[in-house]
Amino acid sequence: MSPRLDLLGYPPMTRTFPSRLRWLSLTLFIVLADRTTKALIESRTTEGWHRELIHNFMYLVHSKNPGIAFSVFANSQSPYLKTALITLSLLFIAVLAWLLITSQSATWRTLAGLSLLIGGAAGNLTDRILHGAVTDFFELWFGSYRYPAFNVADSAITVGAILVLLDVLFASQKKS
Repeated sequence: MSPRLDLLGYPPMTRTFPSRLRWLSLTLFIVLADRTTKALIESRTTEGWHRELIHNFMYLVHSKNPGIAFSVFANSQSPYLKTALITLSLLFIAVLAWLLITSQSATWRTLAGLSLLIGGAAGNLTDRILHGAVTDFFELWFGSYRYPAFNVADSAITVGAILVLLDVLFASQKKS
């Protein structure tokens, strides 16, 4: 039986530092796509603007979130919140980058997931530094439930977390 290869054609244990850096191109793509889409919304609309894309389901909006996911801390009056969120984002990105480069048995799912997580975190970090809040522009409605507005970075974080979680779940099943 031949050894299992990842998406780049490398056996899991023999990946080199330069091959790991290739995954950062996915990270860069996410940051650029996120910043470009946010810049389009910011330059062509005003905060509070909305337009229906799919009747009673998907809306394009322009909203700002100074808090974290699902608008947690959005109404905080703490003068330290922005600094704390920027610091935590930088630490999160550093840990994920370290994992991306050093993990010995990561599969393509984990590497892609880590790259998406880093790109999403970096995209939202850029917004926090430039504007003090994250620009969101997609909104979904499920009947009377409004899912909190999100952006490209948030989507990358979600997909990245799912990929890493799938790898963790399936790796533990294979060992059993």
